[in-house]
Amino acid sequence: MRILIADDHDLVREMMAAYLERDCGAKVVQSSSFDDAMAEIARSGAFDLVLLDYRMPGMRGLEGLHAALEASQGKPVALISGTADKTIAEEALAAGAAGFLPKTMSARSMSNAVRFMTMGETYVPIDFMTAKETENPALAHLTPRERQVLEGIKKGQSNKEIALDHDIQEVTVKLHVKTLCRKMGAKNRTQAAMMARDQEMV
Repeated sequence: MRILIADDHDLVREMMAAYLERDCGAKVVQSSSFDDAMAEIARSGAFDLVLLDYRMPGMRGLEGLHAALEASQGKPVALISGTADKTIAEEALAAGAAGFLPKTMSARSMSNAVRFMTMGETYVPIDFMTAKETENPALAHLTPRERQVLEGIKKGQSNKEIALDHDIQEVTVKLHVKTLCRKMGAKNRTQAAMMARDQEMV
C-alpha cells in the first residue's frame, strides 16, 4: 500500500506517517506543500491513497482537491484538517473526496479509516458530522455589522471598499474598526485581520 501524506505541519505529518507504516504496513511518502505533493504524484504515479491537509500552502481549499483527484486517475484522495468544519467536509465528499479525517481522531481510528478508503469506501467520522456547530466565543461580543467589517478587513479591503460593499459611510466603518479592535484585544486592523484568520472567526 502506497500512501502520500501532504501537510505543512511536520510533527503531525511525521507522526501520521510513522503510525501508518507501523500499523498498516504502508509505504508512506511525505510532502510539506500541495505543489510538492502534485510533483510527487507526477513523478511516482498514482498512490493507493492521498491525504491532503485542507489548509497547507498551495492547496487553495477544494480547488486543490479537484486537481489531486484528476492527477490520481481514480485512486482515492481524502482531506485531513484540524480546523475545517462539517460544511467543508460535506463539500469535499460531494466533490469526490474519499473521506475527511479530523486531526483530532485517534491513531487507531485513522488507520481503520485509511484501510476503509483504500478498499474504495468513503469515510467520515459520524460524531464529527453530527456534532452541533459552536460559534467562536470571540464573535459573541461583535454586532452583525462589526462582523461584516471584520470580514472585509480579513479580505484586505480598505475602509472605503467596506463602506461601498455595505452601503454605509466610511467614517462609520472607521468607528466599527476601532470598536471591534477594542473588543478583540487587537492593537490595530492588521492584528484584527490576523486574529480573525487564525481563529477562523469569519
